[in-house]
Amino acid sequence: MTSLMAQWRKKGIEAKEAAGQNDRVIAELDAYFAGDLHEFTVLFDLRGTEFQRRVWELLLNIPYGETRSYRQVASALGRPKASRAVGQAVGTNPVSIIVPCHRVIGSGGGLVGYGGGLHRKQALLELEVESSTRH
Repeated sequence: MTSLMAQWRKKGIEAKEAAGQNDRVIAELDAYFAGDLHEFTVLFDLRGTEFQRRVWELLLNIPYGETRSYRQVASALGRPKASRAVGQAVGTNPVSIIVPCHRVIGSGGGLVGYGGGLHRKQALLELEVESSTRH
């Protein structure tokens, strides 16, 4: 967990290191990958531009198992022509999975742009759809 925290710090995120917080992050990630957790509760302090933070906050509101296009996210921000800027903000998300950037897809429904690789994005989306139908 220490190496993960160091990576996050390099990317501009400071996780709250309250007693037991690191254990909670690990437990929540384990529960997510088991298909049992649909919303993270861990505390973190995202650092970025105002626009980036607004995009990341919107990503947190995309329901588990659902997707939104870059255009839909831009429109929700009141900037319907800012799809590329949204894509850049999504690409700088320092805590993917917890801030679910994998839920943002191309306008035609295709998988585009994911720092972890499109095969991982596909796997995360499939995990969410499969576990949504189980619960």
